[in-house]
Amino acid sequence: KTPLLKSLDLVNKATLDVCNYFDKNITKITPTLGWEQEYFVIDELFANARPDILATGRTLFGHAPAKGQQLEDHYFGAIPDRVFAYMQDFEQEAYKFGIPLRTRHNEVAPSQFECAPIFEEVNIAVDHNSLLMDIMQRVAKRHKLQVLTHEKPFKGVNGSGKHNNWSLATDTGINLLAPGKTPRTNLMFLTFFVNVLKAVHNHSDLLRACIASAGNDHRLGAGEAPPAIISVFIGSELSNVLDEVEERVIGKFTEQDEVILKMDIHKNIPELLLDNTDRNRTSPFAFTGNKFEFRAVGAAANCAWPMTILNIIMADALIEFKREVDTLIQKGEKKEIAILHIIKKYIKESKPIRFEGDNYSEQWVEEAKKRGLGNFKDTPRALELFSNQKAKTLFEKHKIFSSIEIDARHEIMLEDYVKKVQIEARLVGNMASNYILPPSIAYQNKLIENVKGLKELNFPEETYSAQLEIISVISRHVNAISKNVEAMIEARKVANNIESMHKRALEYCDVVKPYFDIIRYHADKLELIVDDNLWTLPKYRELLFMR
Repeated sequence: KTPLLKSLDLVNKATLDVCNYFDKNITKITPTLGWEQEYFVIDELFANARPDILATGRTLFGHAPAKGQQLEDHYFGAIPDRVFAYMQDFEQEAYKFGIPLRTRHNEVAPSQFECAPIFEEVNIAVDHNSLLMDIMQRVAKRHKLQVLTHEKPFKGVNGSGKHNNWSLATDTGINLLAPGKTPRTNLMFLTFFVNVLKAVHNHSDLLRACIASAGNDHRLGAGEAPPAIISVFIGSELSNVLDEVEERVIGKFTEQDEVILKMDIHKNIPELLLDNTDRNRTSPFAFTGNKFEFRAVGAAANCAWPMTILNIIMADALIEFKREVDTLIQKGEKKEIAILHIIKKYIKESKPIRFEGDNYSEQWVEEAKKRGLGNFKDTPRALELFSNQKAKTLFEKHKIFSSIEIDARHEIMLEDYVKKVQIEARLVGNMASNYILPPSIAYQNKLIENVKGLKELNFPEETYSAQLEIISVISRHVNAISKNVEAMIEARKVANNIESMHKRALEYCDVVKPYFDIIRYHADKLELIVDDNLWTLPKYRELLFMR
């Protein structure tokens, strides 16, 4: 809360100073946030029968069902009656607390949904989101349902995010990120728009770090969520506008520069909105007509942290922008022309962060590397960015954190990561031993009895060859699970003895965590083989489709 309030004050002052170039009547700037909360809803009975869901909020085992989200028939479809009743109930509770919920709908994955309010002042919006997540959990119990806000509760279907729609509003009713209808308001829009690009380009690593968590690691870059590479999508129309400014504004200013101020950017916005929603849902940070949408935030996250970082880096860019513009004005340059000069400079400098293509593609990974953009795929490495000198200088310069405070927060975040992966590791071992191996061996024993009986009755071998093959396959998977669980336990012991929290987090990430997928692979294969009557864990088809 305190860093968020400090950042709001900082961005208010920095934005106000730049606003005074255009309108002296503006006396206060309010950053605004409209969040979109995604979540899964499953039956409480099934959730209670899954130790992994109860302890971690996600499934550590489970084979994909025959029908998942491939028919694309869930998104914006009819909301199931039971879930609809639950939604109406938690919405009524939310209204009592002043949370202005506005929308509800089905999301892409089966049993996945979303709600969103009208945008509010950032501080209030953050509180309302935290409050709503608590309300949703409590109201779900009345309906015998379980709400999952984990970023990736089910493998093979979409995870859950929390898009943060951020903008800057003045006390005179102007949205600084909405294109203007006059030359003056156009220049004001371009100023703040380009400063966002500059801020994200300068500190894309911090934006990546502020969304890092054990849960979000499973979602980022998983084919349905933005990748771990931070880039900005602005749409073809605004790209053309920026290119035009960059090409036209030359060293000495001419009448042409006045023409730029008269560009009708607002007329292109309908095309821009279409461009964005129809074509590029892959971008982690996108301009959507009158705001920026930070899509990489995880569903379980508190919005305060990404909002704090966004406010700080924006303020930092604006302070530098004002300094550079004032320097040109002191040299005798006209105010508007000086502003355009620095805008052109920032457009050029921030070009590497702009990307209009498919963020999921391998080509983008290569291209991002060439552009010098970071690709931090896991939380321990992403969190490291908080404690580097560049980040510390930024936080200390703007009096948000001291060096000691940021080190302490870094340590706490690493500890949180370690504990979450540690809990999952223990559960993987326990569930494999108690829920996966016993029914597998029981089914194998049934088959052995069957083969023995057929042999005693002198049936030819071809009549039980399939059973023998299944017995052999079960043995292979059982042995693989047993061996890897033992190895994982040993790896965990090694990790727990590491003194440095950073090194311990890396050990859990690089050595312990990979065992999860190996063990899960064999367990999920057994799920397909073993008699359904013996398999005690509710399967994906029950969790996702029985409502």
